[in-house]
Amino acid sequence: MEKGNKQPLLSSLERDEDKLHSLSGRVTTTTTSFFATFKADSNDIPPITGVRDFFREFYSEFKKLWYLAGPAIFTSICQYLLGGITQLFCGHISTIAQAAFSVEDYVLGLFSYGAMLGMGSALETLCGQAYGARHIDMLGIYMQRSMVILHMTALIFMFVYIFAEQILNLIGQSPEISKATGKFSIWMIPQLFAFAGIFPVSKFLQAQSKIMVMMVISAVVLVLHTLFSWLLMLKLGWGLVGAAVVLNASWWVIEISQFLYVVSGTCGRAWSGFSWRAFQNLWGFVRLSLASALMLCLEMWYFMVLIIFAGYLENPKVSVDAMSICMNILGWAVMVAVGLNAAISVRVSNELGAGHPRSAQISLFVAVISGFLMGLVFSLILIFTRDQYPSLFSKDKQVGDLVSALTPLLAISLTTDSIQPVLSVAIGAGWQGVVAYVNIACYYILGIPLGLILAYKFDMGIKGIWWGMISGTVVQTCVIFWMIYKTNWNNEVSKSCKVI
Repeated sequence: MEKGNKQPLLSSLERDEDKLHSLSGRVTTTTTSFFATFKADSNDIPPITGVRDFFREFYSEFKKLWYLAGPAIFTSICQYLLGGITQLFCGHISTIAQAAFSVEDYVLGLFSYGAMLGMGSALETLCGQAYGARHIDMLGIYMQRSMVILHMTALIFMFVYIFAEQILNLIGQSPEISKATGKFSIWMIPQLFAFAGIFPVSKFLQAQSKIMVMMVISAVVLVLHTLFSWLLMLKLGWGLVGAAVVLNASWWVIEISQFLYVVSGTCGRAWSGFSWRAFQNLWGFVRLSLASALMLCLEMWYFMVLIIFAGYLENPKVSVDAMSICMNILGWAVMVAVGLNAAISVRVSNELGAGHPRSAQISLFVAVISGFLMGLVFSLILIFTRDQYPSLFSKDKQVGDLVSALTPLLAISLTTDSIQPVLSVAIGAGWQGVVAYVNIACYYILGIPLGLILAYKFDMGIKGIWWGMISGTVVQTCVIFWMIYKTNWNNEVSKSCKVI
């Protein structure tokens, strides 16, 4: 009897052991497959073969990335809050003042800001890879070329500001909003030329990891900006004129301070003075700048559409104000992602220039995880305070109620847009042209048409437009993620040599 029971028991144990070996084999295969994506560098750096190796590399890259990302995020938020603080004070002047500032800042301002920031972002590829390859003397030349091109661009955009009222009337905006925006835009022309200097100098400093000085300058300017905005706009009653004076002055102080830091001798070989070489090979530089501008503008102008279409709805002043508040909050979170993007672009371009493809991969992995977690936290905060935070931006109850109703969509956008700028590592790797085509397809062929169908065919209003645009963003994020997953990073190292 005992012998008869042993055979079934042994068979059962053998089957369990076989299942355990099979499961262990699948886990091992999956783990090996995951770590295999982080291949060894071509310069004899050992491969990652297990969890301990991976977390060692992850932690090491986490420290390097956040050494840049922390100050870069703080700088981005401070600079973005210059407009946010101004909008906050405009909301306490009048509804039309807030609408005029919103249209100027989120339509005209975003148009010029996106184009010029995008053109300046070409330096993230050129300066970053040159610094990684130890071609330090080229950084100053690249910066000067970018400044020449951006000042010429500012001259062109100046006419958009001059004829802002006519342009807004032409596209069907409210005459009252168009007139107020047109007057305010003329006052904001000096800001264009401040951008033309700030962006090249910022990218020049970022490539060398000189982020702390930018952070200090931006923080000091933000404090002064808040004080003088209150004084001129509310206390002295200058209104929108006061907003323009303080905002222009703040951007110019940032530009002058950063440039004085560069020419003071703190950048070593990277700055050896003005050179006629800045005017050489301008066309090749213009092409990369235009590709960078197109890639970034297609992303930033995408959300400009929400403000424009809000002006076509019933009660346009309330719709524009509510949407501008949502875009302001989204902008704060996106600035965190943009700061993280600046850091990851520096890390990727530096590592590609130095011939370290695996380090570039791990940097991107760390940045994506960080961006997702931050976006999730921001979204939850908004959901839990949806009935309280709108009153910080406007005294109008209709505006506040609409902002509260739009908060779930805002939370979804926060999460996706905290990942998407980080994935746009194209800036550091030189993929700007390819990503521009992806943006056109996902944003303007899918997202906006779908949003208009939902808004007008299914009577969903501004929510329908937003849902369509979220769909475009999600698809774009998935496409770029797939591109990065399929990338041969060793080939990117070879391409970086050609860029320089």
